Amino acid sequence: MKRFERLAEIRRLDPVADALEIYRTSVAYEFPWDYTRALELALYRTYAVPAIGRLLARTAELTERTQKRYDDTVLLLDTIVEHGFAAEQGRTAIRRINRMHRSYDISDDDMRYVLSTFVVMPRRWIDAYGWRRLSRHEIVATTEYYRTLGRHMGIPDIPRTYEEFEALLDSYEEAHFGWDEEARQVSDATLDLMASWYPRPLAPLLRTATLALLDEPLLRAFRYPRPGAATSALVRRAVRTRGRLVRLLPPRRGPHFARQNWEVKGYPNGYRVADLGTRPVPGLRGCPVRHQDGSAAGPVE
Repeated sequence: MKRFERLAEIRRLDPVADALEIYRTSVAYEFPWDYTRALELALYRTYAVPAIGRLLARTAELTERTQKRYDDTVLLLDTIVEHGFAAEQGRTAIRRINRMHRSYDISDDDMRYVLSTFVVMPRRWIDAYGWRRLSRHEIVATTEYYRTLGRHMGIPDIPRTYEEFEALLDSYEEAHFGWDEEARQVSDATLDLMASWYPRPLAPLLRTATLALLDEPLLRAFRYPRPGAATSALVRRAVRTRGRLVRLLPPRRGPHFARQNWEVKGYPNGYRVADLGTRPVPGLRGCPVRHQDGSAAGPVE
């Protein structure tokens, strides 16, 4: 198989009817490393909304059990990508996600915003750092995939197009990003987790490199000092260079799903999808955000 052969296959499919197949190919074959990084950043962005970051801190899931929360989130989302919405494994993952969310009142606006990060951030990351830009077929398929996931989660008034998701994300962040001390604790715990995946002496360097990849609104919301211009340019150039090198490699022969990532460390002996996640006491632990109007309390399973 040649480097662009899968892209040609993607373009022969229908981006709406074949959205799952296209998205799975993009995630597991074309950009597995990039999607991991982009979805990490997508979830991380949500902490900068004080209501989300504050409640995540109070659940303690991302400050005291950071690796487990990371693993469970990755594995639940990965199960749906690998097996689809109709398969028993995918349905089980959706049920676990919904039951955790149901333990808290979650605003429709917050749910739509989090969904928008999954749609928009991978496109922005891959266009900046991937070995090629996402095709229009992949953008439309990604949008349709997350529209389907959103419907299974009972989220109303889901944006219809990528452009609507992007406008929602940008306007929401402009209106809601802000400082919160507890949200900063969640952010620090997440940065510490990422640094823990590498030898300890590299931790300060890795933290600086991560901050260099964050945009100004995120840095400002968490009150992190911006790395120097030279440092930011060097880090971003290094990530772009990685993408160019990947372009020169043979295409991946088999799929690489997120469950195969070495950063997932909490289940060396395997796991059952039905056991993933938390069993929160309603109103106390588990879901990141409280719901004000009740309309997202009845997800589709």
